Amino acid sequence: MNILIAGAWPYANGSMHIGHIAALLPGDVLARYFRLKGDSVIYVSGSDCHGTPISIRAKDEGISPQEIADKYHNEFCRCFDSLGFSYDYYTETTTEYHKNFVKDFIKKLFDNGSLYEKETSQVYCEKCGKFLPDRYVDGICPICGSDARGDQCDNCGSLLEPEMLKEMRCSLCNSQPILKPSTQLYINIIRLQKELTEYVYCHKDWRTNAQNLSRRYIEEGLQDRAITRDLDWGTDVPVAGYKNKKIYVWIDAVLGYLSACKKFCENKQIDFYEFWNSSQHYYVHGKDNIPFHTIILPSLLLSYGNLHLPDKIISSEYVTLEGKKISTSKNWAVWIDYLIEKYDPDLIRYFFITNGPEKRDTNFSWLEFINSNNGELLGAYGNFVNRTLVFINKYFYNKIPNGTVDGELKEKINQIFVSAGDKIEKGNFKDSLDEIFEFVRSSNKYYDAEKPWVTRVADPKKCNSTIFNCVQIIANLSVLLNPFLPFSSSKIQNWLSISSISANWCIKFVESGLVIPTVDILFKRIDKKVIDEEIKNLSNLV
Repeated sequence: MNILIAGAWPYANGSMHIGHIAALLPGDVLARYFRLKGDSVIYVSGSDCHGTPISIRAKDEGISPQEIADKYHNEFCRCFDSLGFSYDYYTETTTEYHKNFVKDFIKKLFDNGSLYEKETSQVYCEKCGKFLPDRYVDGICPICGSDARGDQCDNCGSLLEPEMLKEMRCSLCNSQPILKPSTQLYINIIRLQKELTEYVYCHKDWRTNAQNLSRRYIEEGLQDRAITRDLDWGTDVPVAGYKNKKIYVWIDAVLGYLSACKKFCENKQIDFYEFWNSSQHYYVHGKDNIPFHTIILPSLLLSYGNLHLPDKIISSEYVTLEGKKISTSKNWAVWIDYLIEKYDPDLIRYFFITNGPEKRDTNFSWLEFINSNNGELLGAYGNFVNRTLVFINKYFYNKIPNGTVDGELKEKINQIFVSAGDKIEKGNFKDSLDEIFEFVRSSNKYYDAEKPWVTRVADPKKCNSTIFNCVQIIANLSVLLNPFLPFSSSKIQNWLSISSISANWCIKFVESGLVIPTVDILFKRIDKKVIDEEIKNLSNLV
């Protein structure tokens, strides 16, 4: 089976924080899982490097927009690599390949009548001397009355145009902007109302937030959207008369899924259109990105013609920090580059899956983060692995003893492979990981009940069987947990001589007599005084 996994493109205007990783991590879990199943996977993403915010930051720092984009793109790559993200192709919107792809795509939409020109009133700041990008227009949402930006209201989720806001103000200088006529290219979404309605309502397997928001847009009546903007940093518009305009960054970014997949296919001599149209598609992103993946991207694909639409929408809710909303402007955030310098990558991955914002907002606290390491990873999983393998090192001359796989244990492991895998495919990552860790806890109870430290002398045959079966549990845990905890899984598989080729998504057996090396600990205990230190550091940053 062909699987496309499309991770949202982080914006290259600043460092990533924990909210970004919480939303993106499920994509890597999916990619690793489907590869273990033997499916053909293409996992793509990239850095979103265009738009006015980058231009403004570059001007403030006295460097070029490209230098800003490169700085954060490189930082993102280091973070993803450190966390074990297994992208098949991670790129950026500033590559010539991507820009040419987008221009060709837009040119076809213009030629086939899917786009049209329209003069509209755009928000213009006289003090700044420029048309304002949507996100630089602040005001009051006309739907719910909350504070909102010009592209979307975070409170009610409404898609907005800047001129719809009440009490508009420029977020750069806080002055009141004016409306000034400007001609833009619009995509004809209204004519797709029937197709999009059928598409949205047939996907009852989407997460609740994606279903509810998308259906609301449909019921309120879809509106045509401008795909160009008066910008100076972005992809050129391939239509005469638009020399001083650029492709709207959101259009630029979602078309990146196609350009990245196409580039990878060309590199591997795969037919792009055949793969795209024969694949099961997963789109992994945050809640605020939903309409761009369930309405805007499908509109682009339908307008182009004969392109497969998104299947699974893995849309996360928000993450708060110590009970408060993350604020990058106020420096109330935990930055990923900081986190990976100090903590085990598997701990980071574990925490943001088992505490992931799948169905509701979740909270990051240093207390819960450290307790996850000491209680679950070290206290349960690491303890079971190390007590078993160290026992072999100490009493069996590093050789796995003779034994027979327990029938009930074999049935239980097979059941978990089916059940945990089904949960991953449905986007229920937390439930899948919880099920596996329930098995970890029951395995510790099995070890305690069998008391191999006693039977080693009183009943050696029983001791051999206990340790042999514990090794089988460990081997299978290393596969079951590979999508979630790839670093510790790889370490165990090296100890037990399980090659990556044989580590597919099914039960494993390790033979008696295998010599294992002297093992070290999987996870280190973190002193609880770190909790107070981290909270203090966080407060000092504000």
